[in-house]
Amino acid sequence: MARIKAVAVRYEGKPERKRSNMGKEMVFYAIIKKKATRYRPGTVALRDIRRYQKSTELLLRKRPFQRLVRQLTQTIRQDVRFQASALVALQEITEAYLVGLFQDANLCAHHAKRVTLMPQDLYLARRLRHEHF
Repeated sequence: MARIKAVAVRYEGKPERKRSNMGKEMVFYAIIKKKATRYRPGTVALRDIRRYQKSTELLLRKRPFQRLVRQLTQTIRQDVRFQASALVALQEITEAYLVGLFQDANLCAHHAKRVTLMPQDLYLARRLRHEHF
């Protein structure tokens, strides 16, 4: 039979005292709290990446995005109305653009032998795409 390492049970806090119905006896018990699992750095990030790559739902919330689009169009023209499907299409293409931009910026950071994404990576990715605005 294989041996396994015994898991240590951790107790947090002092045991609480509780009087029983008898009145004379004191009953002691400890509240056992299971300690939250600490994952190694990057484990949760990789799990989130896999989850978002599998999913097809929109990443930005709909109402704040719609407010932003309406606010930006108000600066150009006052009497603009949108169909719901048009706003969803705008959100889809915006998210696709941002995901692609961050992928390119991540490649720029990797080329610079860095893990952290910096603003200069985004600027370089936009310059390589010939986007100047």
